[in-house]
Amino acid sequence: MKINKKLLVITTIIILLPIIIGLLFWEQLPETMATHWGTDNEPNGFNSKAMTVFGIPGIMAALHVFCLIVTYADPKKSNIGAKAMGIVYWILPAVSVAVMSATYAYALGIGVNIGMICCLLMGIIFIALGNYLPKAKLNYTFGYKIPWTLNSEENWNKTHRLAGWLMVICGFAFIVNAFILSEWVFGFCIVAAIAPIIYSYVLYKKGI
Repeated sequence: MKINKKLLVITTIIILLPIIIGLLFWEQLPETMATHWGTDNEPNGFNSKAMTVFGIPGIMAALHVFCLIVTYADPKKSNIGAKAMGIVYWILPAVSVAVMSATYAYALGIGVNIGMICCLLMGIIFIALGNYLPKAKLNYTFGYKIPWTLNSEENWNKTHRLAGWLMVICGFAFIVNAFILSEWVFGFCIVAAIAPIIYSYVLYKKGI
């Protein structure tokens, strides 16, 4: 299994596409732009126009390439299915377009609910990942890569079945939270992320 160079180029171009949009609206964009928002939908993080337009897409593009290199370097990459690879190729292009579009819209004074957009995007990502996790075979790139799962295929499978269900639930929680914008969803998702680790350890102590 080798990197799909054509798909790599296409997805990287999509990640960098917001740079072109930023250049088209360069004169209208403020010199300092909001790039992070709290749960109250108020901006609490800012960057220069240049950093926002060029830096953020550039960092995401570099991260995109890095993630693909790491994934294809996995000695058990044959266990990584086509759906998982699709997620690796397309998750950052989707994030780049959605996040940068919302950022530009806010900077240009267009009414946009940043919290709703982010929660909906997170919900979709979590649901997609949750549907994949129970089907994931043992590998060193995706999933809960802890000693107990990596040393036992049964432990791996049971842990990821639970993790998959919890991630889907978190995804729907994010979608619901898009309309109420409460901080509770983040605490819930932290608990949901830790639960499979505890469950995996319990299985390990039982000899699984």
